[in-house]
Order: sequence, then structure tokens, then C-alpha cells
Amino acid sequence: MLSSEIADLAGVTVRTLRHYHHIGVLPEPSRSSAGYRRYDISHLIQLLRIRRLTALGVPLSELSRVLEAPFAAEDLLEELDLQAAAEVDRPNARRARIAELRRSGAPADLAPELAAWRSAPEALLSAEMSRVEHEQLVLLGHLLGDGGHETFSAGFAALNTQLIAPLTARFAALDGDTPAAEIEGLIHELISVLRPVDMKFADLPPLDDQVIALMDELTEQRLHPVQKQVLRQIQREMEELEDG
Repeated sequence: MLSSEIADLAGVTVRTLRHYHHIGVLPEPSRSSAGYRRYDISHLIQLLRIRRLTALGVPLSELSRVLEAPFAAEDLLEELDLQAAAEVDRPNARRARIAELRRSGAPADLAPELAAWRSAPEALLSAEMSRVEHEQLVLLGHLLGDGGHETFSAGFAALNTQLIAPLTARFAALDGDTPAAEIEGLIHELISVLRPVDMKFADLPPLDDQVIALMDELTEQRLHPVQKQVLRQIQREMEELEDG
């Protein structure tokens, strides 16, 4: 049989056939005088065995071992069964997440667990600040993982959402023309609202250093210098309160 013939019989492509030769799970056949590979029935059987094993989910890295000792596959069956079960459950989990997104109206690219922490409509954020907030939550959603989502939500459960909305709007409006008195007053009001959250986080597992570093990088890139100054001042004063 030629390459195209055995590939057609086995239901694979010629490219796949060559890949199996390359990784050493299918022996190279002899060649004709014209240089064409000439396969026989033993190659077809080996190819069918490979197809059966890969259909079960046996990784290519394990094929040689299993082909040489068929009973070695028994060690993999439990793991393969767990993987298959996960594949069955995955569509149901995906549908549940889609249903939750539709119910809550949260953006599709945001973890539903964090969607509740978007600013309330009365905060009247600008399009730019809304984008920054959204990017922060997207980043947190990826970096925190499921357990981190719970920690984040538990910490912010202490936040007074009614008080934070107008303060968020004032923070979003900060720029180089904002009077110093307004900035100073906002800092103290924000501290009074954020202090309970900070105290709650002190009782929870700390956020990973990488999470903090990446969030700081995003803040550095996206916020106005005055807004960054306000955040730094809030951090310093809250650290002083902790030390005191």
C-alpha cells in the first residue's frame, strides 16, 4: 500500500501518518525502487491501534509505552475516565455560566462572581473610567482563580455601596484643575469608607504578590496623575492606621 492508500483505509491524513513516523510510534516501511513508502498489513494494524488509543484520549507521549505493553493502558484508564467525565460536565457548566451572565446582565468577558463589584449606575463614571474599572475586574477574574474570587468578595462585603458611589464619581472626575481642598477631603472620605474593607482583608488570606503588582501596573498606566496621587496617599494613611 502507498501512503495515501493506508491513510485512507485507516481514516487519517498522510500528514498524520508522517507525524507518527516522526515520533516513532509507527515504524518506517521499506521503499520501492522509485522511493515510495510501501506499507503492509502490519503497518495498518499498528495504525488502527494508534487510532483506537488516541480516540480514548491516550496522549501521544504515552503511545509508545502502551503500544509495547497493551496492559500498561490500565494505569491510564482511571485518569482518562475522569477526563471524559469532565468533558461531559463542561458543557453543563458553560450553560450555567451563560445563564448567570444573561440573568445578571454582566459583560460576557467578566467573571460573574466579580460583576457585582462594578460601580453602581449613580456613580456616573466616564467611558474612560468605566473601561479602567472593567479592565481591573477582568484582570482580577483571571489572576485570582475561584478561591480568590471568594476572598475578594468576602473582603468587599464590608464595603458600604451607598456611600462609595458618589465618592467613586468624585474620584473619576479628578484632574489637574481639582482644588487641593477637594482632593484632601475626598481622601479622608474614601479612607472612612475603605477602612472597614481593609480591616476585613486583614482577616483573610493575603492576595498574591503578582496580583498586586499587575494591578499596580494597570493603575499606573490608566489613571490620571492626580488619581494615582490620591491612591498612594490613601495607602500611606491606611498603613499608618494599621501601625498605630
